[in-house]
Formats: sequence, C-alpha cells, structure tokens
Amino acid sequence: MKLLDERIWALFKRHWKYTLTYWSVFFSFGLCIAFLGPTVLDLRCQTHSSLQQITWVFFSQQFFLLVGSSLGGLFKKTLLSSLWTLFSCSLIISLVFSIIPLCNHVSLLSVAMAIAGLAMGVIDTISNLQLVKLYQRDSAIFLQALHFFIGVGALVSPLVADPFLSDDSCVLGSNWTLNSSSASDLGHLRNSLVGQGGAIANISQYPLHTEGVVITRVSYAFWIIALINLPVPAAVLALMCHERLLPCSSTGTRLIERADSQATPFEDSDEGYQSFFYCCNLAKLRGRPATFFLLHALGGAVVFITDGIIGSYAGFVYTYAVSPPLLMGHRTAGYLDSTFWASITVGRLAFIYLSYRYSAPRLLTVSLLGVILVQCLLMIFYTSCVFLFIGTCVLGLCISSVFPSMLAFTEDILDYKGCATMVLVTSASTGEMLLQLIIGSVIDSQGSYSFLLCCTVTSFISFCLFLLLLFVQRHHRNGQTDPSPGMDLKEKPQPGGS
Repeated sequence: MKLLDERIWALFKRHWKYTLTYWSVFFSFGLCIAFLGPTVLDLRCQTHSSLQQITWVFFSQQFFLLVGSSLGGLFKKTLLSSLWTLFSCSLIISLVFSIIPLCNHVSLLSVAMAIAGLAMGVIDTISNLQLVKLYQRDSAIFLQALHFFIGVGALVSPLVADPFLSDDSCVLGSNWTLNSSSASDLGHLRNSLVGQGGAIANISQYPLHTEGVVITRVSYAFWIIALINLPVPAAVLALMCHERLLPCSSTGTRLIERADSQATPFEDSDEGYQSFFYCCNLAKLRGRPATFFLLHALGGAVVFITDGIIGSYAGFVYTYAVSPPLLMGHRTAGYLDSTFWASITVGRLAFIYLSYRYSAPRLLTVSLLGVILVQCLLMIFYTSCVFLFIGTCVLGLCISSVFPSMLAFTEDILDYKGCATMVLVTSASTGEMLLQLIIGSVIDSQGSYSFLLCCTVTSFISFCLFLLLLFVQRHHRNGQTDPSPGMDLKEKPQPGGS
C-alpha cells in the first residue's frame, strides 16, 4: 500500500520548491522560540540584571510575536512580497542572534527579542497562509509537516546551547569568589525559567549577584545558531532567483501571476488574505450569515485554549514536579519539558500520515478526547513520578496536531478565504501568552496541584467548543446549499465543469 496516492504526490512535486521553503522557514521559527529559555540565566549575567528584570524579555518576545501574527497578512499581497518578507524575517532572526551577545543592558536585549518576536509572528502567519492557499483541500497533511519543523527547530536549539551554559554562577564578585548560589540551585532556576519564566515568584529567594565580572560562553551558542539559520534565508533567496521573482527580472510580473494561478485550483482574489484587522473590516463582513462569525470565533477559541495548554504545560510542569507531593529531583524534573516537546514533534510527524488517512474532524475529536483523558489520569495518579513522564509523552502526542488540523478544517468550511488562518494564528499566539499568565497566577495563589486542574478544566472547555463548532458547521453547510440573496456567496466550480 502506498503511503500517498498519486494525486497528493503530484501536488507535492508541482509545488515542492515552495513547500520546502515554507517548511525551512518554520525551522527558523522553532530555533528562535526555544532558545531563550535555556540561556536566560547567562543573559541575566551578561546584562547585569535581576531575575525580575530579565523575565520582561520573555514578555517582549511573546507580545511582539502576537503583533507580528496579527499584521503578517499585510505582507502577502503577492507571492513576491510574501517571499521577500520570509527572506527578510528569517535573515532578521540570524542577525538578532548574532547581536544578542553585544546587548549589555536588559532594555537592549528586550528590543532585540521584540524584533525577533515580530519576525516570528510574520513567519507564522505567512507560511500558514501560503500553504493553505497552495494546497487548499489537501492542506492538512502539509500543515502537519509545517508544524513538525517547529518541533525540529525547538529540539535543536537547546542541544546547541547546552555545552555553553554556565554550571556555576557566571558573575564573580569583587573579591573574585563565586556567589552563594550552588550549581544545583542554578539548574533549578534554569529549568523553572525555560517555560517563559512563569515561576518567578517561587524562585526569587535565590541570591544572584548583578555586579561583578561576567564569566560566560553563551555568546558562542548564539553565533552558532545564527550560522545554522543562515541557510534558510539563502534558500528563500535562491527560490526567488530560480523562479525569476526578483524585481530586477524583466519577466518577474508574468511569472508571479503564473505561480499564483498554479497555486490556487479555484479562481481566487487576495481579498481575504490581509491582516487580522482587515479581516475585521465591517464593510467586508456585511451580509455574512451568523454562522460565518461563529465558525471563526469557535475555531479561534479552540486553538486559543490548546496552544495555551501547550505553553502552560511546558512552562509549569517542572515547577509542579519539584513541588509537593512529587518532590522530584531537579535534574530528573528538568527532562520533563524536553520530553513534552519531543513527543509533540513525534506526534506531528505521525499525524502527517494520519492526516492523509483520516478526516480533520475525526483527528480533532480523538486528539481532544485524548488530551482530556490523559489529564484526568494525571490528576488521579498525581503522586506518581513515573506516570507524570508517561502522561507528558501521551499529552504531547495528542495535542500536537490540534492547531494544524483545526486550521485545515476551518479553512475548508469557509472556502479558503484566508481570514480563518489569520484569526486562528492570532488566537493561538494570544492563548499561548495569556493562558500562561492566568494559570501562573492561579498556581501562585492556590498551589501547584491547581496546575493540573486548570489544564483539565480548559481541556473540557475546548472539547465543548469543538462540538459546538461541528454543530454550527452543519448549519453553515446547509445555508450554503440554499443561499439567500443577501449572503453574496460565491459558487465554486465543479470538477470537470466548463
């Protein structure tokens, strides 16, 4: 039995250059999103800042990632502008990594990470938009592969950084002796800060000097990552040269039009493929049925919660593991975050094939039910360290495919207008930032066990919203088959029609 039928394989061969380019750019996204956490203590030493000050760098990156996701569609007016933007953003990521070792103040570091976050958000939006537009009804399998490359980049970053991280304090006091923080304390701090620095209230009791001679080799890690990332903008530029899409080419306009016409099976304007704020334009939304708005809202709400769970689990599972009743060792608990991201990466690799075999609604149903089940079991066996590792693996496998499957499903319902992609990407970025803050506040006030309770409750809510989405989708389809005069629906051409 063939893994892929001839039609899917023919589509990939037709668009393989563009597809591999978008996948490689998402590798840059993964490199950038996972590199800050492990290196944050060395960056604290480099910038002579406190833990409270350095955690603003996390917020700076996340906030501007959200801004970039919201505005990314502005750069997708044509294929040429999309590729130029992807080239610029991936190159900016390399440049930011190369100048971070030169940032000797926390405000400069925050600006650098804000620029990187903005580039990441634009990459997130444009890559998803282009793949959806390119493959439309067959986009699910290629979106799973796209998000798999985030996991690959996120796994590579910590491996590169680890040899250059300080085992002891990286600031020597005026008497040239190490400060009072032991290597085990620093390991605990580093693991606590890996997930966006959410546990800052629980670790501020550790004394860390800000004045003295900085002894750190983390600069080499950033320069190596900058070099690893350089082939990505080079690949984008090579694609533009090969396809003669550069402005200096006399035939560039004609080739852009040809590429865009090949990318979309149905005749399609770029009307829907703008920024998030353009998609909210009242003039463009007038006359739409209520189900149109509900589908966007429900799809965005589901990924808001699931991406928020991913960020919260990665951010707080270490804190939960080292707290009562588990009291797991710092070194052992430090593997939980890596285990979670590795299982997400493996899950997305597996769902590349499963997306070809099964429909998106079926995969989403199984995935969301699996997330609920494993979190209920984690609450039942909350005293078992072994089951925490098992549950972390299964949770990563189940939740890994929710965003790409939901994106493909929602765009399919709404006939690939593009605004669904904008809404879902922006909602996912917002959820990853806000849900961590909410759950972190609950953990600080109610204790570590509330971490599992919050994740379980939000999982139930996401599944209920998904069921409501299926109900609304049925009514929306029925409305499409019997349109009213004011709905201004566009009839899709039938296969083989004139």
